[in-house]
Amino acid sequence: MAEDLRVVTGKLRRRLREEAHIGDFTPSQIQVLSLLEREGTATVSALARLHGMRPQSMGEMLSALKAAGLVTGAPDPNDGRQTVLSLTPAFRKKVKASRAAREDWLFRTIQTRFSAAEQQQLAIGVDLLKRLIDS
Repeated sequence: MAEDLRVVTGKLRRRLREEAHIGDFTPSQIQVLSLLEREGTATVSALARLHGMRPQSMGEMLSALKAAGLVTGAPDPNDGRQTVLSLTPAFRKKVKASRAAREDWLFRTIQTRFSAAEQQQLAIGVDLLKRLIDS
């Protein structure tokens, strides 16, 4: 069962990425963008530490994300030598639309492929997965 759960969750993640239509990013870029989306802002040094990278390597990745219009920088109010990075408003809007597209796909798929009883079973399964993650 553990193997089946690992495989099916991996397939679900890939399918949700396909439904996102947000672009082709490396796993490291996705991690950085996700962190900035959740936390709001971070410095290059902080992001490098969190991802076990050299600040220079993180800087190169962030330069590419800046050039693509996904990330912007501003002077750190606490340390003018540093830059605080955040997602651009346009990319935040794209992330929100992507999330809505994934949830819409899930909703439509659940509604059309599962009976009411199966939907109830799925809801119970989701609760069990939450308990699994929280343990």
